[in-house]
Amino acid sequence: MPASKILMITGDFTEDYETMVPFQTLLACGYTVDAVCPGKNAGETVATAIHDFEGDQTYSEKRGHNFALNATFDSVRPEDYDALVIPGGRAPEYLRLNADVIEAVRHFFDAGKPVAAICHGAQLLAAAGVLKGRTCSAYPACRPEVELAGATFADISITDAVSDGNLVTAPAWPAHPSWLRQFMAVLDAAALLETNAA
Repeated sequence: MPASKILMITGDFTEDYETMVPFQTLLACGYTVDAVCPGKNAGETVATAIHDFEGDQTYSEKRGHNFALNATFDSVRPEDYDALVIPGGRAPEYLRLNADVIEAVRHFFDAGKPVAAICHGAQLLAAAGVLKGRTCSAYPACRPEVELAGATFADISITDAVSDGNLVTAPAWPAHPSWLRQFMAVLDAAALLETNAA
């Protein structure tokens, strides 16, 4: 079965765990992952933020690690990738203002390729107009955006994820085991279809 080539679109103050954990896990499982950020090149870093759930009315935020990009946004072509990963954190709230990012996100949906988004990553999906008629999880504060985009908000446990066709979403990093397990199942199913079609 061919290993999928995955594009990760991230940016400054992406959520630390939601960026590093899927990046390293997917690499460890044999997938190729290119992490990019508009305006930055391979070898540069993005700042991350750690969002914790400590009993307050919303998440707390702390400065995280710097995350090293391994590809350059301006040099990649979405059509060269089999799947897309969108971490959460603060990055999606400004990445959704970038027309090239929106076009890239739409490519994966138009082509029916697997997409995984977590936490505030749904903000990018809503801005791209790709959620209509779908079921989507996100951080609970993003529920209005998900519903205004025409999707059904999946009100699930913070440790759960939901799949709707090739779209796999989750509310936050405590869902990593479920989110990544479901995403890899979707990736493997898509790769199997490609193998059988060849």
